[in-house]
Amino acid sequence: MQQAAVIRSITKLEMKQHHEQADRLGVLMQIASDLTASLATGDRYARLLTAVTRAIPCDAACLLRVEGNELIPVAARGLAPEALVRVFDRREHPRLDIILRSLDPVLFPEDSQMADPFDGLLAADAKARLRVHACLGCRLTEGEQVVGALTADALQPGAFDRLDRGMLAMLGALAGAAMRTTSLIEALERRAERRGEIARELHRSAGLASGGQLLGDSLAVRRLAEEIRTVAASDLPVLITGETGVGKELVARQIHDLSPRREEAMIQVNCAALPESVAESELFGHVKGAFTGAVRDRAGKFEIAAAGTLFLDEIGELPLPLQPKLLRALQQGEVQRVGSDRSVRVDVRVIAATNRNLTAEVEAGRFRPDLFHRLAVYPIHVPPLRERREDIPVLAAHFLDACRQRLGLGRVRLADEAWERLVAAEWPGNVRELENVLSRGVLRAARGLGAHAGPVIVGVEHLDLTSSGRGEPPSAAATPAAPDGVPLPLADRIRAFQRREILTAVERHAGNWAAAARELGLHRSNLHHLATRLGLRRR
Repeated sequence: MQQAAVIRSITKLEMKQHHEQADRLGVLMQIASDLTASLATGDRYARLLTAVTRAIPCDAACLLRVEGNELIPVAARGLAPEALVRVFDRREHPRLDIILRSLDPVLFPEDSQMADPFDGLLAADAKARLRVHACLGCRLTEGEQVVGALTADALQPGAFDRLDRGMLAMLGALAGAAMRTTSLIEALERRAERRGEIARELHRSAGLASGGQLLGDSLAVRRLAEEIRTVAASDLPVLITGETGVGKELVARQIHDLSPRREEAMIQVNCAALPESVAESELFGHVKGAFTGAVRDRAGKFEIAAAGTLFLDEIGELPLPLQPKLLRALQQGEVQRVGSDRSVRVDVRVIAATNRNLTAEVEAGRFRPDLFHRLAVYPIHVPPLRERREDIPVLAAHFLDACRQRLGLGRVRLADEAWERLVAAEWPGNVRELENVLSRGVLRAARGLGAHAGPVIVGVEHLDLTSSGRGEPPSAAATPAAPDGVPLPLADRIRAFQRREILTAVERHAGNWAAAARELGLHRSNLHHLATRLGLRRR
């Protein structure tokens, strides 16, 4: 009987040891598998500490990252919240210094006189603030580099006496690899976030550089702005049409910036600049060896614009053989790299623009009708400048100020006759031509003037308005007329006169609208309303 009882005791002990060993192996396997798992930083540290406390019977455990001579807690269990906001200098905490210098796990004697860094910080004795009675630690390494420390504390003396030191060493090695991996992932996440911020900032800067916003208060501009707001909230493809220089790219950017995709990039492709031989690779990418010069896999613009917007400028110039592949990408949301037999799903909002009459191109057989209808789900037409002449003073003032800043000049203003000529001009190159004419005019008017020589006055003689076939400028006494010689309607002449007088008065009073209103015999609010109606101020 006695012998049988002994045998049963030995068997129970062996089974207990077997279960403990299996549990320890399970802990190590969990840490190892987490090294390759897709986890957030906080989850990685939490799972690592959970595994540690399964293997080590303790009241508290802490992971600390080494930064120079300091150890910074990154995760803890069983410690008071204040422990996680402290920084532990190894020169002030001899136990931590010993742990970092020791090749093997360290179990401190119960009667050690060295203060434990977590004395009074265990959550289990938050009120009593008692000393820790059992303390062990091991340094965490990745290769030869010490990356951190793992500590375990218990209020019960002798709590760690029966722990397997070999298992602790393996636990420390795996924990070190886990901490190093997590640190690298954190660094990569920070770098990616930073690059994303830079990319978004560059995107915003590019938008500002190209005008940033629609300027003007004409009925045509108000209608265009309403169309932009309407379609931006959707994910519909947009086809922007209009003459050269009207601001189609600016409209595309505003649609993107007002859309749910605004936090992602808008990737632009100029279809007119794509040689037919490389157009497919530019849009859809290629795999290594697909053609001569394809030395590596390369993503196309559709993949690069994933989750964002792809702006296909000058879509009317897209080679006809490429149009069916673009249609497939739009219809199925899939692209296939050149040389690959695998399709890639893409989530992209497509905005296209053209100065061509695509309906005529379809009739002539140069553009696929099915692609046209797929792109023109929501067409937007940008009006030419001659259809919104009342916006010219606002645009001119904006371009003059931008040119003044670029050239480092003082005040810049247009002569009275120049204002009239600008409003009367036909502007076949639209807003872009207006900007170029004014930039050249300011440069010529400022030639030979010092930095403090007073305001730069830009006259008709500086604007080379004859270079675009608009005829010789009229004399000061001439009736304002359109380029074809037909006099402007009386209403247009009155508005031009009002703009000139208001701008002259405001300029004379150095931008003081109240003083300008007194000179013109108007109440200040009435002057503001009139200037807004004439396009000289924004609402």
